[in-house]
Amino acid sequence: MSRVVIVTGAGRGIGRAHALAFGASGARVVVNDLSAEVAGEVAASIGPTAIVNTDDVGTWSGAQRLISAAVEAFGGLDVLVNNAGIVRDRMVVGCGEDEWDEVVRVHLKGHFATLHHAAAHWRAVAKAGGAVSGRVINTSSGAGLFGSVGQANYSAAKAGIASLTLVAAAELARYGVTVNAIAPAARTRMTEATFADMMAAPASGFDAMAPENVSPLVVWLGSEEAGDVTGRMFEVDGGRVCVVHGWQRGPEIDKGARWSPDELGAVVRKLVTDDHPTPVYGAE
Repeated sequence: MSRVVIVTGAGRGIGRAHALAFGASGARVVVNDLSAEVAGEVAASIGPTAIVNTDDVGTWSGAQRLISAAVEAFGGLDVLVNNAGIVRDRMVVGCGEDEWDEVVRVHLKGHFATLHHAAAHWRAVAKAGGAVSGRVINTSSGAGLFGSVGQANYSAAKAGIASLTLVAAAELARYGVTVNAIAPAARTRMTEATFADMMAAPASGFDAMAPENVSPLVVWLGSEEAGDVTGRMFEVDGGRVCVVHGWQRGPEIDKGARWSPDELGAVVRKLVTDDHPTPVYGAE
């Protein structure tokens, strides 16, 4: 039986590429996008094994309806690809409350809400004695891993997705579900303004910024073969795949007793001098 796959934000860009790649692999695909027109175009390109869903994944009820749509149309769910997102780029000092809230809602809440309802479905199947081979592929970003000047809201949401991935992988393993995340780089509507110089398509040869370069890894992570890979973050762009490690302990000094504030200046300076973090994107 072919895999049942949900791709959120699948009307354009990377999400569209994911949906088409899963369709080409023989999967039954729920093409989720707020625009019925663009989602319908993607679904039509896949054929009769695809359906359209226009629910807003940043709402609890919308996310629940999306999961139910897959189960009702295809009899179950195997793969959830969380891709939907927006940008409202601002410096910290210029970012308004609404710009913060909307980016966090769509990205972070949108990932959690769909993940919650998918996990509830898989847990129910497992408890009823059914076989589960669930896969979740979340979408973080280099901005979430290393920070990006002018994208405090987006970076914070994407960092939250990275941590959510780790927790969900640990919690859902007992039900036969893996949870991984990607940090892709590709030419999309969200990236073209920020990285215009990097995003231009080449006149000829390999297009390293094509969204389609990201999807093969996502399709593999959604396969039954990928059942032993979970809780991992992958940077993927062009022909490159890189495993990314999260926060890890670096240099340390342990006095074995309480420090005084006067002592800590020299200690902290030594620690940070010996450490070399990846710089924030856009920082000078």
